[in-house]
Amino acid sequence: MSPERYHRISHMLDQRQPDLTLVLEDVHKPHNLAAIARSCDAVGIGEIHAVASDAKVRLKQDAAAGASRWIQVHRHTDAASCLADLRAGGFHLLAAHLSERAVSYLDVDYTRPTALVSGTELFGISAATAELVDQHVVIPMHGLVQSLNVSVATALVLYEARRQRQAAGLYSQARMDPALRAQLLFRGCYPQIADYCDRRDLPYPELGTDGDIIGPLADRITEASDG
Repeated sequence: MSPERYHRISHMLDQRQPDLTLVLEDVHKPHNLAAIARSCDAVGIGEIHAVASDAKVRLKQDAAAGASRWIQVHRHTDAASCLADLRAGGFHLLAAHLSERAVSYLDVDYTRPTALVSGTELFGISAATAELVDQHVVIPMHGLVQSLNVSVATALVLYEARRQRQAAGLYSQARMDPALRAQLLFRGCYPQIADYCDRRDLPYPELGTDGDIIGPLADRITEASDG
C-alpha cells in the first residue's frame, strides 16, 4: 500500500455523502447497473438500495470500472419496507416519475437527506411506489421521446444533487460515521487482511498516517494473512 493510494482512498471516503442514496426498483440489466454504480461513486454515494423480488441484483466489477468495490448494495424484496426505513431515517423520498404533480428535477432541494427512486428500464417505478414517495421529478425534454435510459436519467439527477451539495459545502468536510470510515478505509487498503480478520472475528489493525499497519497485532495478523 503506497502512501499515495492510501491518501486517495481516504480523500474519497471524506467526500462520501451518507444522506444521499439511490433506490433501484427492479432494475436488472447489467450495463445499466454498472453505469449507475459509476455515477453513484462519482457523486459520493457509498450505499444504494436494490428492490427486486428475486434479490439477485449484482454489480459486475469489470463493467462498473471498479465502482462496485466501493458501493454497498442493500437488497430488499419489497419497496414499501425499504422506503419506510429510509423515511424513518429522515430521508426525503423522490421518484423519477411522470405525473401531474411532478416537478422539474432542477427545482428540488438536494441538500436535505435525499433518496432518489428509479424504476425499470421499460416501465419506470410501480404505481404503488409512486404513491409512497414524497415527490415526483421529471427531466424536461424537447423532442418526441418522452423518457431517457434509466442510467442516463439517474446520472442527470445525481449530478444536480452534486452541484447543489458542492455549493453548500457538503463535500468540504468528512461526513461519514468515523467507525464506518475506519472500517471501509482498512478494507479498501488491505482487503485480504480484512477478510482474514473478518473470518476470525478479529479487530482490524490500526493504520498510520501514511497507511502503514501499526499496533500490537499488526505483525501477527500480517504474517498470518500472508501465509
